[in-house]
Amino acid sequence: MKIAFYGSSLLSSYWNGAATYYRGLISDLYRRGHQITFYEPDAFDRQQHRDIDPPDWAMVRVYPATEAALRKVIGEARQADVVVKASGVGVFDDALLEGVMAAAAPHAIRIFWDVDAPATLAELRGNPDHCLRRTLPALDLVLTYGGGPPVVEAYEGFGARRCVPVYNALDPETHHPVAAEPRFAADLSFLGNRLPDREARVEEFFLRPAAMLPERRFLIGGNGWETKDMPPQVRHIGHVYTREHNAFNTSGLAVLNIARDSMAAVGFSPATRVFEAAGAGACLITDAWVGLELFLREGEEVLVARDGAEVAEHVRQLTPARARAIGEAARARILSEHTYARRGTQVDALLREEASRKRAPVVA
Repeated sequence: MKIAFYGSSLLSSYWNGAATYYRGLISDLYRRGHQITFYEPDAFDRQQHRDIDPPDWAMVRVYPATEAALRKVIGEARQADVVVKASGVGVFDDALLEGVMAAAAPHAIRIFWDVDAPATLAELRGNPDHCLRRTLPALDLVLTYGGGPPVVEAYEGFGARRCVPVYNALDPETHHPVAAEPRFAADLSFLGNRLPDREARVEEFFLRPAAMLPERRFLIGGNGWETKDMPPQVRHIGHVYTREHNAFNTSGLAVLNIARDSMAAVGFSPATRVFEAAGAGACLITDAWVGLELFLREGEEVLVARDGAEVAEHVRQLTPARARAIGEAARARILSEHTYARRGTQVDALLREEASRKRAPVVA
């Protein structure tokens, strides 16, 4: 099938946590015979911070963030068998959603792909005239980056015909064990951009343990932290490119995952860093959230903390041997059950099912 995918960016992970997710899914769909054109705006300096060159598994159309360019890329939706509008493009989101769905051919499968369902659902609850509310009845599918049963029930309650979670996963060709690098050495490492609905949890789960363990080394990567007051043994290294994530994950004793407020509240929302860390064989410490057991087993494949004091205790007690054992167990579990090949199988089946449904004659 020809898929027109309108998202934030495939080429850059700069202020764009969905990049790894898009790459894993789209590259697998290409291997299944689908032809994907990914439309991304030239915005937020992402094109100046590309992680990858345009790949051979997708045609990437970078368009200026102007109304004229928007009209042009909207018009191209009519050539596709599947039209996908992802959440969080960042510019012209409403116009893009309404435009591409209206422009899509009658036979086309119309999909809204939500990469931040808790935030989107909060907007829908607070705005009865939200663009997505008006568009939902015309959509064939809502796919979500996570969220589990609460998100499915909420979307179907708002009128979605069908909502299906397609969780993050691992691409073992991209994220895998590598040799450690001294510049990423630490007892506990955290990678994530500074965002309003994550900052308080970073203070609790990362900065508080650092203050409790002044003799240990802490490393934080991501945008926005340069103005944040931190304990003296915390080292901030700024944006970490995707190609550096393997070394970041393998070079420390443990890696920390911290969910954003909304995703922790909803649950069933593993971040890409969970799978990246597991793929590299890193020992992962995560804050607690509902649904974690679907992906990793507490105490054997991941260490779980309910507050900063528990993070500090995990770091105190962790030995290199136990860290290796936990990382190896996590990698085995994720490779067995949570790869993008499995997610691609899921999405491919959904597309074929929807195509058959739309071709079926209407029974009076």
